[in-house]
Amino acid sequence: MASALCIATGGSVGREGPIAQIGSALGSMVGQAFHLSDERIRNLVACGAAGGIAATFNAPIAGAIFALEVILGQFHATYFGAIVISAVTADVIAHFFEGDSRAFLIPEYTLVSPWELALYLLLGIIAAAAAVGFTRLLYLSEDVWDRLHFPEYLKPVLGGLVLGVIGLVTPKILGYPRVFGVGYETITEVLSTGLALKMILSLLLLKILATIVTLGSGGSGGVFAPSLFMGAMLGEAFGQISNHFFPGITAPPGAYALVGMGAFFSGAAHAPITAILILFEMTGNYSIILPLMLTIVISTLVAQVISPESIYTLKLTRRGIHLRQGKDIDIMQTITVGEAMTTDIDVVHLNLPLTELAVEFERTHHHGFPVLDENDKLAGIVTIRDMEQAMEAGSIDDKTVADIATTHTMLVAFEDDPMWSALKKLGLHDVGRLPVVSKNDEHNLIGIVRRKDIIQAYNLAIAKHSRYQYKTNVERLGKLIDSEFAHIKLPADAWVIGRQMQTLYCPRPYNLTSRRPAPYNLTSRRPAYRFCSK
Repeated sequence: MASALCIATGGSVGREGPIAQIGSALGSMVGQAFHLSDERIRNLVACGAAGGIAATFNAPIAGAIFALEVILGQFHATYFGAIVISAVTADVIAHFFEGDSRAFLIPEYTLVSPWELALYLLLGIIAAAAAVGFTRLLYLSEDVWDRLHFPEYLKPVLGGLVLGVIGLVTPKILGYPRVFGVGYETITEVLSTGLALKMILSLLLLKILATIVTLGSGGSGGVFAPSLFMGAMLGEAFGQISNHFFPGITAPPGAYALVGMGAFFSGAAHAPITAILILFEMTGNYSIILPLMLTIVISTLVAQVISPESIYTLKLTRRGIHLRQGKDIDIMQTITVGEAMTTDIDVVHLNLPLTELAVEFERTHHHGFPVLDENDKLAGIVTIRDMEQAMEAGSIDDKTVADIATTHTMLVAFEDDPMWSALKKLGLHDVGRLPVVSKNDEHNLIGIVRRKDIIQAYNLAIAKHSRYQYKTNVERLGKLIDSEFAHIKLPADAWVIGRQMQTLYCPRPYNLTSRRPAPYNLTSRRPAYRFCSK
């Protein structure tokens, strides 16, 4: 309902996001209703998304690939069969009600000259930069709206007012602002006949503004349709400029608009295969495959260099969840630097003579020290390697730590950084310690991460992961036997300690069970048991 109302009232969003989410939710609901395993539920979630995309855009191939590439983040034969069946079934049902029609009816575009590929390559680079810029503006808008001291349920109202002002100044079709809604009519017009360059550029900027206002203020919808709109405007503008300077070797601007659609979406979503296939199926135009593939791949590669996170995964990253190919990087992302760092720090000062520094290395057996200035602020770091190089260069009698310490290119970490990011810095630069500083003052030393802290952090992460896995297994068991588990931790002086479990009264319909296989006797060494509600 929220998405339907948002789109119907002019929200600058797409319909594919809500439909994919609804399909995924249905798949998850079916899996949980039949008490299926997590792996099968994950497969059903992808099947639901594939069916939703296939039915919406009359694109069963792209729907299946979208589920594999974006939802699951991996191509695997285990998932492929069920996902394809779901996409095909959904598309057949959609044909029965909607007919077999393309989203965009456009002329047949082809590659005019091999030299034109250089222009398409340039378009891919520009589209990547524009897509990354749009992604960052979108999340910046969300941050701005989140900081507003305003009731959450009224923020979409305020966003609607801002969107209305944008609608007053935007070009219109029969009185309806072109940047409102999904915008497929304007895209079709651009692909077929084109618009004036000034109008194209104004629509591009206003569409970006309308989309970030709609989604940032709490509107419900997807980013696929807005991405196609922006890509079409960007490609059309690029095509008109290319036609002006190279009229003999360039295709009509509509061809660049078509390619720009795929390049912009792929730059934002990091999903090149989906972008290529869905444009084929939405337009039926296979003649422009070479420039389309080149531009989309270039856009994806450039976008990944600028920003490793896509428009879909960036939200998770901002919450501390880092994904690679649809899965967690490792368990070390659950531990922060603040949990693993050492706060009992041995430090030296800039004015300490090197002869005394050598004594400190000998006394502590450390391989490096954080270096503080006269105000006890972090100024750098000095290692035993720096000391050895100074001794090889000559006498150290008249030298101080300031002469050999690293003060300019010093690596630091913050206490709320995930531990894996600190590990990455240590590994890439082959250093054995990393000062931890305050975010408010990067010269305020609050701890240090050493190699031994890595082992402790890993053990802590393993413990956290084990607790999570245990909780997951208990929940799964509860689903299988239609029960709930309540864990009660007993203090060492509880009156039940030492009594046999069979002598304890447990009201129906509850069962008292032991936490681990053992004789049914509660002792102070096993001060925990659980009730099982049937």
